[in-house]
Amino acid sequence: MSTRTLTLTAVLAAICCLLGPVTLPIGPVPLSLTTGVLMGMALILGARQACLCCGVYLMLGLLGVPVFSGFTGGLGTLLGPTGGFLLGYLPLTAWCGFACARTTDRRLQALALIAGTLLLYGIGGAWYAHLTGTSFAAALAVCMLPFLPGDALKMAAVIIGGNAVKSRLQKAGLR
Repeated sequence: MSTRTLTLTAVLAAICCLLGPVTLPIGPVPLSLTTGVLMGMALILGARQACLCCGVYLMLGLLGVPVFSGFTGGLGTLLGPTGGFLLGYLPLTAWCGFACARTTDRRLQALALIAGTLLLYGIGGAWYAHLTGTSFAAALAVCMLPFLPGDALKMAAVIIGGNAVKSRLQKAGLR
């Protein structure tokens, strides 16, 4: 990797760490900006670099740096009821980066982000259901339905803003 690539990766991982703890508590799973940041990184950087950013974010959180929602961190957070969503960030990022790198069509990018979000909901919902002893359907009612409007807004912002940033980075010779 070039110095530019490493720098861009580090900057976007830092943005994820700065915005990840900021949440809106709307139930057992808080609403955070992390998914939007990760989808944006995936659209801008592609799967490999975005997964590296996501991995840095998760590793910092695992080490106890308070980068997760509500300024939490550590192994207990990753193994807790919402840990499945944190672990689902890697597949979300990988899928969105892989799919968005193959098209400039915003409708196809939107479908890729929707599919990635459903993948995240599936992983996080299954983990939450297992640890709380609830059904998968009940877990999704708690962990998915309240987030649909916010996730739709995040996806729209990612498609508009992410493509603009990607275009500017390409014009500047940084991508």
